Amino acid sequence: MQAKGNNSLKKHQLKGDLMMLFVTMLWGSSYLFMKMGINTIPEFNLVGLRFVLAFIVSAAVFYKRLKQIDTTIIKYGALLGFFLFGTLSTVTIGMNDTSVSNAGFIFSLTIVFVPLLMAIFFKKIPDAKTIFGISIALIGIGLLTLNNGLNLNKGDFLITLGAIFYALYIIVTDKVTKHVDSINLGIVQLGFAGLFGFTFSFIFENPVMPSTTEAWIAVLALGIFCSAIGFIGQTIAQQYTTPTRTGLIFSLEPVFAALFGFVFVGEVLSAKGYLGAALILIGIISTKIDFKKLGFGKQYSEMDI
Repeated sequence: MQAKGNNSLKKHQLKGDLMMLFVTMLWGSSYLFMKMGINTIPEFNLVGLRFVLAFIVSAAVFYKRLKQIDTTIIKYGALLGFFLFGTLSTVTIGMNDTSVSNAGFIFSLTIVFVPLLMAIFFKKIPDAKTIFGISIALIGIGLLTLNNGLNLNKGDFLITLGAIFYALYIIVTDKVTKHVDSINLGIVQLGFAGLFGFTFSFIFENPVMPSTTEAWIAVLALGIFCSAIGFIGQTIAQQYTTPTRTGLIFSLEPVFAALFGFVFVGEVLSAKGYLGAALILIGIISTKIDFKKLGFGKQYSEMDI
């Protein structure tokens, strides 16, 4: 019975990991769309449009479930919506002062902040496989970043702050999705993130609607693909995997960002950049290896993270 339970757990973790991989690919494209959007739309305004659209699309798809929303879901949704707003507003503003590639690389520091914050708040130390994977992935991210001659300017600082917000979002999501309907929670959090965005926009900006084809493409892509599908997908996926594994898979985002940059705007990485991307992949794959079977010592339980 224990073996069946372990096999079922592995299948669920694989399901969650694959879903997070798809979500990460969508987010790899988001930096291009944010850069397009802020050319004509104020930053908080863009965040508000993005998440309100995502909320409308998600609510329309899952409208039959909305009657199950209760005060607990609203409370958790407001909390997660705040972290989403904090994440995307800092990143969107930071995009004014840094490049698409640089933003993707710096934001991947989330994989460092997740286990560090888990250790600080919950005294949960990552296992040997995870530590090894994080170390390799960090070296890869470093190579990718150094390829661009990283300097911590205002934009880079805001992207780093966004990574901290997102690490908190991952951890909090892991805690609250165990107690409520994940789809309804995903929908409500999008609504609150949009509400926070428009509230700040009315206070600090002059809100506008998209006025160009490029702006509409940016808003629609960010709202439907990168937000509605992306964040609800993550909320569901985190029922089956752990915060640290989520952070590690998320480290693939700069790889996808570089791929989209190459396909759509002709960006090409240096040899260091491609080496960094390869190391990130190795870091992710290493978390799947059973070191006990390979004779490298004790196998740690992933669910201990």
